[in-house]
Amino acid sequence: MHPDHTEPPHQPPSRSRGGRRLRNTVVTLALGAAMFAAGAVMLAPDQTTASRPSGQGRPGATHPRGSIEALQARVTRLPKDPGGWAALGMAYVQQARTTADPATYDRAEKALRTSFTVQAEGNTDAETGMGALAAARHDFPTALRWARKATASGPYSSSAYGVLADAYTQLGRYDDADEAVQKMTDLRPDAASLARASYAFELKGDTDRARALMRRSLAAAATRADTSFARNVLATLDLQDGDPRAALARTRTGLRAAPGDSALLETRARAHLALGDTAKALADYRAAIAIAPLPHYLLGLGELEQSLGHHGQAEEQYALLRAQDRIRQATGGAADTDAILFEADHGSARKAVTMAEQTLRTRPFVAVHDAYSWALHRAGRDTEALVQADKALATGTRSALFRYHRAVVHHALGDPDVARHDLTEALREPAFHPLHADAARDLLQRIDTTP
Repeated sequence: MHPDHTEPPHQPPSRSRGGRRLRNTVVTLALGAAMFAAGAVMLAPDQTTASRPSGQGRPGATHPRGSIEALQARVTRLPKDPGGWAALGMAYVQQARTTADPATYDRAEKALRTSFTVQAEGNTDAETGMGALAAARHDFPTALRWARKATASGPYSSSAYGVLADAYTQLGRYDDADEAVQKMTDLRPDAASLARASYAFELKGDTDRARALMRRSLAAAATRADTSFARNVLATLDLQDGDPRAALARTRTGLRAAPGDSALLETRARAHLALGDTAKALADYRAAIAIAPLPHYLLGLGELEQSLGHHGQAEEQYALLRAQDRIRQATGGAADTDAILFEADHGSARKAVTMAEQTLRTRPFVAVHDAYSWALHRAGRDTEALVQADKALATGTRSALFRYHRAVVHHALGDPDVARHDLTEALREPAFHPLHADAARDLLQRIDTTP
């Protein structure tokens, strides 16, 4: 799958003043180590944005309507409360990303701007919210500017450092991102910061430490949404480790507590697929899409339908993806990696190359390098594709999809031995993709049987 959108649970942004610095003597990130994320931008449990690798934790607990209504009532009752307006803006960001409704971002920006009219200076909550909003819109240079303002006005705000880390990550500044994650963890070792610490190790390929930290995040979870988030991440780690039964058990546990969590449904769909139960996989994908028609859900279902020979049903999902991308083009936004990979595999490779080049200018991020590599390969430009594929895998990620993409490029360039290695690594997650996993096995067999 190629998710670019993920949503965690809601918590109000931390207050900008009076925060008490908490030192964490247990979690220590190796500063300077590279960080990776494969396209998925989400809101972390602290309501800032974060990233997860392709197919990884997509907490989808939607923001309860009652909470939005309560915040609306609060600002009506207290119109001069900057924190209330900032919290409402963050809630709208969460709602937009869990419902795939970009118009809600405008409501988020209006609420955050109103917070600034009440308190123009030192408004860390609103600055953090504007950073999260910019990241949600994939405008990471703007997210970085707001995050810097927030950390300057609120040096003890862990949420502000979360936005800072996310912006640095998406801008390819992985050392800086690592330092920001460390700072966030030092300030508040709660569920949100522990989740980020987990992710920092996951991105470097250290899934053992990532799993241990995510278990701590689960233990520290203060809300049902935080709990669902942690369980979903752990389930995706199970899938990555080739243990779909563990992933299935974990998602079932999560869905008993949060039956409407679209992210858990999508992850359970992938677990069912890995176990060969395509009927249940289809049902879970459809249930997730009924809750939130997010692009990576649509693409996952479409490619699963295609793999089963259901071309009409697959085209229905692809038509929705094309409609979503037309909206994106009309608003002038950069393409997500989902859109680039979809265009490369199911549309025009030359167009996919152009989309990737445009996105890479403001998002020099490993997932975009991977999508660019694949688009270049599909366009017959394999020498250039290899450069991008190497950049995508330079940080140590265990992404099966990235490995598969590079293997195909190596094979096209006449290097079957290196291709064999990448294919073997990719197939450590045997069901990493509805279409490409079988293609990877076929290619590996051809290499092994060719003199």
